[in-house]
Amino acid sequence: MTPAGSHVTASRVVDADGIPMSARLAEVRRPRAVVVALHGGAVTSAYFDAPGRPRHSLLRTGAALGFTVIALDRPGYGSSAAHADQMASAGRRVDLAYAAVDRLLAGRPRGAGVFLAAHSLGCVLAVRMAADERGTGLLGLEIAGIGRQYQPRFAAALRTRVLRSGMLDAPARDGPVTAVREMIWGPDRLYPAGAGDGMHSPSPPFEGEEIGRWPREAPALAARVRIPVRYCLGDHETVWRSGPAALAEIAALFAAAPRVVAEEQPGSGHNLSLGLAAQAYHLKVLSFAEECALAQENQSGACAHRDPSPRG
Repeated sequence: MTPAGSHVTASRVVDADGIPMSARLAEVRRPRAVVVALHGGAVTSAYFDAPGRPRHSLLRTGAALGFTVIALDRPGYGSSAAHADQMASAGRRVDLAYAAVDRLLAGRPRGAGVFLAAHSLGCVLAVRMAADERGTGLLGLEIAGIGRQYQPRFAAALRTRVLRSGMLDAPARDGPVTAVREMIWGPDRLYPAGAGDGMHSPSPPFEGEEIGRWPREAPALAARVRIPVRYCLGDHETVWRSGPAALAEIAALFAAAPRVVAEEQPGSGHNLSLGLAAQAYHLKVLSFAEECALAQENQSGACAHRDPSPRG
């Protein structure tokens, strides 16, 4: 699916304010826009480039459609894992993410601009980035696999400490973790065999506390987002409350956004980018990114052609 003029680099490492930040990059020569993807907890950026399954890869699908896609190892993962003690501040993690994207794109075309797409715990960082003053320069925001209220079964497991910190997206399958995986991922029939293999990673120590604060902090953060937002849950979401009411609740938080779209993805569990419906989901993400790019171009064109002279 990858067109001529694009390539996939398995890993790149850049210096972001003294911290090595790693990423996977699918680059095209003249991109429509740049999609920056932020993975969830307990996995790496490989989540967006499913090993051995190019049809399930956001990087490869995006490149095939003319987007440069960067799957960033979030602060505390990949090359930056050894420096997690320097990332206790949420603001520091936002700065590192912005710095890493700027270094990765230095000297590279951005097309219409940068679009953020995030999954699960990665959505916390993405919303913080969008809520930051620099966020108004982004094209748009996709968040998936997150909410404000847990599913009852998942909440009960948290209360009894069945789930350890940082296991929300863990791909482990063996032993007693199998039941945890089913509780998080959803039905096995929604995933190909071996989904998640080769992408597990320890979670940084600050992650458990961050997801604990998210339900309380989400409203204030979302209220500061002023770019288009798309929110998605799998129709078999097992971690967060789903359904029309839950989708509407999250959408309503983004009151300052010029456009908000909220919908369920059919045939998907919590890990939308690893399931059998991954390509269908990614095509919707990229379609929204295209709409955001078009809106940006239309707005820029309108400003360029506006008559600046005073009217009598």
